[in-house]
Amino acid sequence: MFPISLTSSRFFVRRAGAFAFAGALLIAPVTMRAQFAPPPTTQVHEPAALKPPAGARVAIIEFEDMQCPDCARANPVLKDAADKYKIPWVRHDFPLPMHQWSFQAAVNARWFDDKGGKKVGDAYRDAIFANQPSFGEDPARMTAFTQQFAKDHGLAYPFAVDPMGKLAAAVKEDYALGQRIGIEHTPTIWVVTSHSKGAPFVEVVDRSKLYQLIDQALEDTKGVK
Repeated sequence: MFPISLTSSRFFVRRAGAFAFAGALLIAPVTMRAQFAPPPTTQVHEPAALKPPAGARVAIIEFEDMQCPDCARANPVLKDAADKYKIPWVRHDFPLPMHQWSFQAAVNARWFDDKGGKKVGDAYRDAIFANQPSFGEDPARMTAFTQQFAKDHGLAYPFAVDPMGKLAAAVKEDYALGQRIGIEHTPTIWVVTSHSKGAPFVEVVDRSKLYQLIDQALEDTKGVK
């Protein structure tokens, strides 16, 4: 189905017709190929989507797959940067169809957002990335971890997490947004600005330069209200 080495940490995505995502709504399919060198800069087709939340000068925007090894490596780097600079970190779901449990994990994260608040939802995302290797490709291991995470946070994880499909629909909306923008790999990360004197958004291809890019974005938006 998908010609991919599952040991690869970065995946390219190309559109190719239609596929059923998590047994529900059809979304455009993607095929993947392994990529070991840094990817080229994404060709952005919907630049209006890459801007900070209202009231923020600078933000980090990420499209992530919770089963992607390179997303797991990026996660603490982005978390540390957002904490250091006190800037928003906007996390979008882009679960790749070849991954066995990433879509359900994204749905679970939104359940925690709803039941425990955004801090709990983000803590769940961070915990999934930190423990990702222990799950392998087994959805049952991820689910058992999720049940324990809910218990540890005083929440009862239900048998039917999303009976009306609203959370799944929200994940699919993020995925569709990523397709419209032109996402071709996970993670895809930008530093975005509001009313900047410089570039309105810059893709973070080399994460060792993330702080440098944020510093430049803050400099370029000095005086912006």
